[in-house]
Amino acid sequence: MKYFPKIIPIFPLSNFIIFPNTTVPLNIFEPRYLDMVNDSMKSDKLIGMIQPKNSADENGIPKLYDVGCLGKIISFRETEDSRYLIELKGKIRFQIVNEVNTNEKYRSVEVDYNEYSNDLSDESEKLNFSDLKLIFKDLKSLFEKRGFIINWKSLEKQSLNETINALAMASPFSIEEKQVLLEAKNLDTRKNKIAEILKTYTYDNYENTTLQ
Repeated sequence: MKYFPKIIPIFPLSNFIIFPNTTVPLNIFEPRYLDMVNDSMKSDKLIGMIQPKNSADENGIPKLYDVGCLGKIISFRETEDSRYLIELKGKIRFQIVNEVNTNEKYRSVEVDYNEYSNDLSDESEKLNFSDLKLIFKDLKSLFEKRGFIINWKSLEKQSLNETINALAMASPFSIEEKQVLLEAKNLDTRKNKIAEILKTYTYDNYENTTLQ
């Protein structure tokens, strides 16, 4: 397996996930995360993205989910008001081993990548786009209800991996549901998990994100 650091800085962000080989823009403005990006740019440009849980420890620090995704900064720009606009490309998912105490204001963790070594494989999974379109029929309705129009013709030009992961990241699902998608071992499992989640939604109550 390609070498990745065992100890990484993390950026806990609610309702936000990235997958390997996907690219996302981030607007960094909080001082501790400006420090994190500065330090990362001086070394390997790697940052771990992970979701915080809706609970905290005895010190009031948000607990973290066990699985996140390592990303590499591939674009960096500083704004006139001292924010950083970066693009992060997903590399490989990781599992937290334990949190590491440092002198930095941001959090760092020791991680293990073995469970998700297949993220580095170039092999594409055999799924038909017609099957994908059928499965995401309800997701398409869900997006359109929020004013998002999915251009299926455009998606057909992408790989199925890119399509499924992009829809999973942009989906209006809960923190817990997105975490389920992130932890799904392969593309087929992720596709089926999305279909299962969609079945639990009642569209009449969607504006309140009510699960039935």
